[in-house]
Amino acid sequence: MEIPVYLFSGFMDSGKSSLIRETLIDGEFGEGGETLLILCEDGEVEFEEAQLAKVHTSLVMIEEETAFTSAKLKELQLAYQPDQVFIEYNGTWQMSTFLEIDLPKDWVLVQSLATVDATTFEMYLNNMRAMIMEQLFAADVVIFNRCDDDTPKGKFRRAIKVLNRKAQIAYERADGTIDENDMEELPYDLGQEVVEITDMDYGIWYMDAMDDPKKYEGKKVRFLALVYRPQKLKKGVFVPGRFAMTCCEDDITFVGFKCKCDRASEIAHKSWITITAEIHYEFALEYKGKGPVLYALNIQPAEKPEDELIYFS
Repeated sequence: MEIPVYLFSGFMDSGKSSLIRETLIDGEFGEGGETLLILCEDGEVEFEEAQLAKVHTSLVMIEEETAFTSAKLKELQLAYQPDQVFIEYNGTWQMSTFLEIDLPKDWVLVQSLATVDATTFEMYLNNMRAMIMEQLFAADVVIFNRCDDDTPKGKFRRAIKVLNRKAQIAYERADGTIDENDMEELPYDLGQEVVEITDMDYGIWYMDAMDDPKKYEGKKVRFLALVYRPQKLKKGVFVPGRFAMTCCEDDITFVGFKCKCDRASEIAHKSWITITAEIHYEFALEYKGKGPVLYALNIQPAEKPEDELIYFS
């Protein structure tokens, strides 16, 4: 029988313990079986023995990253024989320590949840981006808590999505209610005959078009692009895009769209162009499914910009 494992990650004081408490104790998720709760750090919310006993939960601390091993987890499996496992991961540990570990037999990671304090996330992005994103890149669900009307939800969403496209993102207000309104006003006008995408707006456009490609069906766009056209690419296809800083200076990646063009073979690899194209939502092997495919309407040579990178902020 499979033993479900629920992983709770997030930077320090991000609300992991509160989420576990709401799920396990207040939400009565622990009823009907034996739960093993593994804490890898002392959270701001304490778990009382009497409350844990009511939901058939045993608590174990693993305080050192070097002690979080396959052998230790197998030892806990033998000692507690749980029906489900909750793990509150340490916000300063490498996620690879967990992701590369051999879990005990029948333990199956069914969901990874990450919490983020919306009031401090922007500060951490500016000063400790790599460390905080370490806790979020593999999460199935990212919950921004302590949100208010001034929370820049669009900026936060892009910061997560650029590294973790599969993540579902939720915004929780200070009173515990879920903020369903995560719509962001786009910095360009989709009602224009040709939508001009500036360097500053490229990251926003890229993320929005990949997340909601149907919105762009039939739209014409114009933007400055670097050409990606290696020899292995199919005839009549190239990829116009830009290099983007996704996490830090060590994490720069090329982000672009599949583009169909009869003159593709005439466009030099790594050349700069200004391209006008029409977007269609269709199947593409490069996307492993449907996505935005560009059809080139006009291509003009262009000068390399002063700053070749684009950003997702």
